[in-house]
Amino acid sequence: MLIKRLIKRFVDPIDPWLLLFVALLVGVSLMTIFSASNQSFDKINSKLVSVVVALSAMWVISNLKPVQLMWLAPPLYTFGMVLLIGVALFGDITNGARRWLDIGVARIQPSELMKLAVPMMLAWYFDRHEASLKLKHFAVAAVLIGMPMALVLKQPDLGTALLIGAAGFYVLFFAGLSWRIILGGLAGLAVAIPFVIWPLMHDYQRERVMTMIDPMADPLGNGYHIIQSTIAIGSGGVFGKGWLKGTQTHLDFIPERTTDFVFAVYAEEFGLIGNILLLILYLCVIGRGLMIANNASSLFGRLLAGALTLSFFTYLFVNMGMVSGILPVVGVPLPLVSYGGTAMLSILIGFGMLMAIQRDRKLMKS
Repeated sequence: MLIKRLIKRFVDPIDPWLLLFVALLVGVSLMTIFSASNQSFDKINSKLVSVVVALSAMWVISNLKPVQLMWLAPPLYTFGMVLLIGVALFGDITNGARRWLDIGVARIQPSELMKLAVPMMLAWYFDRHEASLKLKHFAVAAVLIGMPMALVLKQPDLGTALLIGAAGFYVLFFAGLSWRIILGGLAGLAVAIPFVIWPLMHDYQRERVMTMIDPMADPLGNGYHIIQSTIAIGSGGVFGKGWLKGTQTHLDFIPERTTDFVFAVYAEEFGLIGNILLLILYLCVIGRGLMIANNASSLFGRLLAGALTLSFFTYLFVNMGMVSGILPVVGVPLPLVSYGGTAMLSILIGFGMLMAIQRDRKLMKS
């Protein structure tokens, strides 16, 4: 009887569909990284450790109630802002960028925390003002998004800043931001790009945009990554070259092939059919997340679940876009598949929040 209770206590917070899709993506990741790393068991062991840590964090978060997540939102956002200010003042400089903060026991990247803290804070804010939402509340929310974005842009880290901004925008969208304001903002952004944003960009950022437009202008320099990844994707054909048989991969043509460009490795070995199956799997994750958002029992739950789900979609779109050559290279990993523990940890903590929101709905129904 005790064992049954323990098993029930362990299983209850878990959403089985979401866990199934995560497990399948982790399986794809292990296969692809094993090939991309030239069959390195060290890489696989390291990946498995990251998976165990991230899944454990997901389970812990899934046991929380949405109201507890609401209580955590303001202090987590404030703590993240303090850390970002600390990075700006005292952060370690690596490859010309100041993104890391040494806190003695470890080096941390606070911008990763803000990917979760920003949508949590905005969902908390809109939930508090649910009965009287006005334009001024959206203006305050825009400031809450803009402050961490500005600090991350200063590091500089354009990719992470855009992801934080996207997560915040999704909360505004689900909260009912007017389409007139959205379209007006897009029009203003289009006008600002050549006259304001482009001059403010760093040289290397402008080079990445120009490389996306014409990678053959510098085939052995800035264009090398895109050229080799698109060759690999195209050479996979319909059925792929087979697992462990990718020539672009194993002849070391694909750069960063276990991290940012892991999709090129997968596409070469599993081809168009494999790509379609992977996209279906990702769509299942996104669909499940949106179902949880739609069925959430509170405005906070709906806004947070929707924003986390569409943020996951954004990671996917940006990575596949840059590997395929339709977006600039911004250093965004393929979610749950690329090698690396930090991104997986933040994504699965987000999924733990989705499970907590789904569990709360089930408790409310019962």
